[in-house]
Amino acid sequence: MIDTNSQLQTRTALVLGATGGLGGAVAHALIAHGWTIRALTRDPAAAARKTDFDTRLTWVRGDCLDAAAVRVAAQDTRLIVHAVNPPGYRNWREVAIPMLANSIAAAKASGARILFPGNVYNFDPAAGPLLSEDTPQIPVTRKGKVRVEMEAMLRTAAAQDGVRSLVLRAGDFFGPGSDNNWFAQVVAKGGRRATRVVDPGQPGVGHAWAYLPNMAEAFAQLADRDADLAAAEVFHFGGHWINPGRGMAEAAREALGPPLRPIKSFPWIFVWLGAPFVRFLREMIEMRYLWRVPLELDNRKLVACLGREPHTPLKDALIETFAAT
Repeated sequence: MIDTNSQLQTRTALVLGATGGLGGAVAHALIAHGWTIRALTRDPAAAARKTDFDTRLTWVRGDCLDAAAVRVAAQDTRLIVHAVNPPGYRNWREVAIPMLANSIAAAKASGARILFPGNVYNFDPAAGPLLSEDTPQIPVTRKGKVRVEMEAMLRTAAAQDGVRSLVLRAGDFFGPGSDNNWFAQVVAKGGRRATRVVDPGQPGVGHAWAYLPNMAEAFAQLADRDADLAAAEVFHFGGHWINPGRGMAEAAREALGPPLRPIKSFPWIFVWLGAPFVRFLREMIEMRYLWRVPLELDNRKLVACLGREPHTPLKDALIETFAAT
């Protein structure tokens, strides 16, 4: 007979980035699936005030750049959710690579599988319009090269040290509690108090979006199927493919309700003018191609594994997102 209580005790996950949009969503999803969560943060008291987790999450003091802290926090865990990124666009490689190296070392020591959110930075503009798990990764930007290197680190760790990983690749994020993304910062800045809606895309070009609770649920369901996964597994999450891309701005305006906000085009010309003086704007220009070409994620492998991809209708997802602002 299976000891259910024993199983629950061993279903412990370490979440790095639990105060962020994706990390928080994955933590909630794992809790709903019966996992107990540890979350590493520099300030546990502040993190507890900022979030709404129940008693199945324990905050642990530490920094993701501190290898010893990550290793200690990961002891006796079965999952390490690596949902951390360098803030803004600064020091991307100098911070991202060491943080992942620390997660890999901790996973090697604990035997945990790493859950890693992937994105489309890995691909060049000509890779689409439909991206599968086998599409060649030929990055054309500095951040894309870093993301390719990070996924290569995971494959190498699996081959050489038996460190298991799961990459779930998705488009741009949106969802409750997530404000460091294009949707919250550009498309509907201010949330339900937005006075206008902005379309950053090229006319007629589709764009991939991922509603965070859906993506987090996919992560949790895949974690429940750990025994069926390859050592270095990759899935693509289809999410909401909005074609043409302006459809997201139109859907956001509808979800906000009256009075109808005007839809404006993103002022790329001002980004170009300011780029020589502001590094952040130069980084935005480097990634602009993601709004100029269609890069849709083929989720057939994920659907074959799960039966269906977790999916909330777009209008409902947007209403839930705005309700949290």
